[in-house]
Amino acid sequence: MNSHNNILAIRKYFKSGNLQLSYLDFGGESNKVLVMLHGYMANARTFSELAVKFKDWRVIAVDQRGHGWSDHPSKKEYARNDYINDIVNLIQNELGGQPVTLLGHSLGGLNAYQFAARYPEWVKAVIVEDIGVEINADFSFADKLPFRSSSLKELRDSLGRAGLRAIDYFSESVFEDELGWGFRTDLAGLQISVPQSNGVWWEDWLSSNCPFLLIHGKKSFFLNINQAEQMELKRPNTKLVVFEECGHGVHSDDLDGFYQVVNDFLADHKDCIE
Repeated sequence: MNSHNNILAIRKYFKSGNLQLSYLDFGGESNKVLVMLHGYMANARTFSELAVKFKDWRVIAVDQRGHGWSDHPSKKEYARNDYINDIVNLIQNELGGQPVTLLGHSLGGLNAYQFAARYPEWVKAVIVEDIGVEINADFSFADKLPFRSSSLKELRDSLGRAGLRAIDYFSESVFEDELGWGFRTDLAGLQISVPQSNGVWWEDWLSSNCPFLLIHGKKSFFLNINQAEQMELKRPNTKLVVFEECGHGVHSDDLDGFYQVVNDFLADHKDCIE
């Protein structure tokens, strides 16, 4: 029963400014660290099945501010710099200041490539899953979601009524307490955070030199193929892989395919990663 796949990640915490943030440490003997950053309304556990596949890495999956077991900032501090500083504090306080490889989905992908632009000395490579450089996301549906629902089914139905298709994805962050079923995400905070994630970020995309892998789900509602191809074309040292049958969450739509592509990319760039 000691196989890597059966190891439960250890829940850990660190300080970032006045917040206590959480992450899952999947362990591993390696001094190569792979930091995974989830998307809006998800949390570190979205990567649980993926993380255990990287047997020769130490994998850290973060609950970003306002998500999962991490604090919700009381003054709604969700600026781009706030997310970037959280990664700084993780690397400095928890990882001894060692450079890492970043894998980010959606919001996490934006945070990853912006971090690489600002702190190149701490980044060996970046995997960006299905987020562009011209972002115009709309999370106004979150205002329609109930504070609590009386059952898990009712909560899932509320996602459908809000017009969402990816109900399984958004259901990843639910929990139950004495008041009923709710979302662990800071729903009110989304209305502050999302507009600050929206924008045109070509300068950040083009400001780093390390190897980038861009993964795009062809059926995504977030990124279109034309923009993904431009992102590969304009940035040296960038490889685009398109999953024809996947949507926005490639790592959950095709877990094995996603792992294979990422693992091949890491192997191809072994010299600068190790």
